[in-house]
Amino acid sequence: MDTARRSRLARFREIQQRYRPTRQEIERIVREAVNELPSEFRAKLANVAIVVETWPPGGRDMRTAVPLLGLYQGIPLGQRGGDYHLALPDRITIYSGPILAIWRTRAEVIRELRATVVHEVGHYFGLDDDELD
Repeated sequence: MDTARRSRLARFREIQQRYRPTRQEIERIVREAVNELPSEFRAKLANVAIVVETWPPGGRDMRTAVPLLGLYQGIPLGQRGGDYHLALPDRITIYSGPILAIWRTRAEVIRELRATVVHEVGHYFGLDDDELD
């Protein structure tokens, strides 16, 4: 077998070995990550939607120094004043595309999905990136 063919086969095998969960599996892992949060934190999650999307705005550009794996949009819990009522839900978005592009194995993907959920929930509680890393 020539070198070029071996190289093509190796790339094909690498693609086949990657963990490729369905959207439903990813959503289940995200729900489990939320359910595994300590009860004192889980009890304070209110008026926040946690959703899974494939790619962040801007698409599949993975050339940034730190790819966007998740995003919290809203008013952190500690900054909500007395006038915070009838507000639209805050939103935590988990981006599965970058996670699946970076990590290969089932264990790595699950670990990163859980870590991203915890990171974004940390923003909901008012922590910044320096405090979360």
